Amino acid sequence: MYNSNFPNPGIHSGIQVERQSSNLIKVIGQGEISVPPDMAQVSIGVITESKVLLEAQQQNSKDIQRVLNSLHALGIPNNKIRTFDYRIDSEYDYIEGKQVFRGFKVTHLLEVKIEDLTKIGTIIDTTIENGANYVSNIQFKSSRKEYYYQQALTAAVSNAIQKAETISAKLRVRLNPIPFRVSEGMEESPRPFYQPGTFVKGATSTSIEPGEMSIKATVTADFHYFSY
Repeated sequence: MYNSNFPNPGIHSGIQVERQSSNLIKVIGQGEISVPPDMAQVSIGVITESKVLLEAQQQNSKDIQRVLNSLHALGIPNNKIRTFDYRIDSEYDYIEGKQVFRGFKVTHLLEVKIEDLTKIGTIIDTTIENGANYVSNIQFKSSRKEYYYQQALTAAVSNAIQKAETISAKLRVRLNPIPFRVSEGMEESPRPFYQPGTFVKGATSTSIEPGEMSIKATVTADFHYFSY
């Protein structure tokens, strides 16, 4: 028969666990590593307009081949170049409320990966001299991105622990310094250098500065704390 003087251990344990689990400190830890990039990616292409579609296609094909030849001459291999956009659009003007056909526009854009950052300006200038009239979306990257991300992640965990310790000290409670739950946040992509619009023939001595890129990591950590 149940003795009311001795509470059920299972019930008592459940209450204690629930009481402890309500004493939580949740923090977000952040880590950031600034590193110099060692490679870049840039969009280079040719946009051709003509009233005759075949003429636009043929001229665009000739110009993009000249661009490709200039890239090869600069030491950029085929496996570092890919077409990421090719399209044909009909262009119209609006005159006195009426749609008037202006011609066709053929767009052929290449994605070029560059491993020697000192050549970026030369590559841009050379391709423009050889028919390119569109350059955009220069992105600097690191071949050791995962290595630096692990460093940023370590810093994020340390930051989360420091925050939890600061909060517990202010609350005058005892912190269990080992979090019982940690979740990794999303990495923030490095911000690209973006040049809107197009470059035109005649531009000289283009200077592109890579600077540094930031690799970031975020963690969310939950800690238990106890009253003294």
